Amino acid sequence: MEVDSGAGKAQYLSVTKSATYGFLAALPLFALYEGLILFVNGDRISQIRVGADIWVKQMLAVIGATGMISLGIAVLIIGIVVFVVERKKRIPIRPRYLGWMIGESALYAVVVAFLVSSLVGMMFSSALGLYLPGMIQDSASGQPGQSMMLVLSIGAGLYEELIFRVVMVGGLFWVLNQWMGKRRLAYVIAALIGAIIFSAVHYIGPLGDPFTMSSFNFRFIFGLALNVIFLVRGFGVAAWTHALYDVLVVSHLLG
Repeated sequence: MEVDSGAGKAQYLSVTKSATYGFLAALPLFALYEGLILFVNGDRISQIRVGADIWVKQMLAVIGATGMISLGIAVLIIGIVVFVVERKKRIPIRPRYLGWMIGESALYAVVVAFLVSSLVGMMFSSALGLYLPGMIQDSASGQPGQSMMLVLSIGAGLYEELIFRVVMVGGLFWVLNQWMGKRRLAYVIAALIGAIIFSAVHYIGPLGDPFTMSSFNFRFIFGLALNVIFLVRGFGVAAWTHALYDVLVVSHLLG
């Protein structure tokens, strides 16, 4: 990934953190996941989906928005709101920036995987594998195959980052910053609380994973890293980092 020096690099870092680029970067993940999840589930009566995806659909169902058409309308409305809110910023839309964001995210995915596994391995004095931070809502029998897991990896990057980073960490940061008026402290507290909750929810409910301290700490530190990426680089880079990490683990290119 090559970024123009000087002003070009500063512009790239500034504009790609915006909600506009976050929305644009999320669209390919949305299209891939929602299209492929229907294909890999086939004619299953019990669908296998990412848990955060189910939560989002349930929240939309409360207001009567069900089905793909309603989901598409919801995405369109979000896009319109984002562009209206940020129209005064005159954010330049450069397709190459989206490519650079994916390359940047791929780098973060590899670096974060190495650092987190090494740190947790030192904490527990043993070599550890890489955990998938995603939550799978599996109401069907048997284990998902690799094709299914690759599609779920994409969905985890999109929907979990939307729930845990945008709604939870972003919302918590806004509340804390308004209350305390200390931006950096609000960043730290929001990131820590968000990481704890992100890790803890993987062990809740009948489909939760068996609890172990090593997996909890791995997901906590991984969630903390994603929180930092979200707060510093925005939703788009965080979503792609999460998705690419999961894809690399599932495809055995990491670990």
